[in-house]
Amino acid sequence: MVKLRLKRIGKKRAPFYRIVAADARVNRNGQYIELVGTFDPLKDEVKINDELVLKWLKNGAQPTDTVRDLFSKQGIMKAYHEERVALAKTNKDSKPAQAAPKKAAPKKAAAKK
Repeated sequence: MVKLRLKRIGKKRAPFYRIVAADARVNRNGQYIELVGTFDPLKDEVKINDELVLKWLKNGAQPTDTVRDLFSKQGIMKAYHEERVALAKTNKDSKPAQAAPKKAAPKKAAAKK
């Protein structure tokens, strides 16, 4: 499973994070698949590539709680949910309505002789 999470690269008492797409089995500061943004908590500065984040979310990547909060503040989660609702609506409208299967009339028991 791919997760969108923080990777710490700052030194002691000077945190700085990269927002990355990484395999959930890899440790926090280990290998990652793709860099999607940065977060500086001391300056409260967030830089995110919206297109990459939406691509990963569409492909099933799960953001961690902290990353989800950062995305929400940037409006990315709202855009993602609106896109999913619009997609679901178009899929629902494009499917032809299927008639409910008719129930067969119960068979009468054969008369005993």
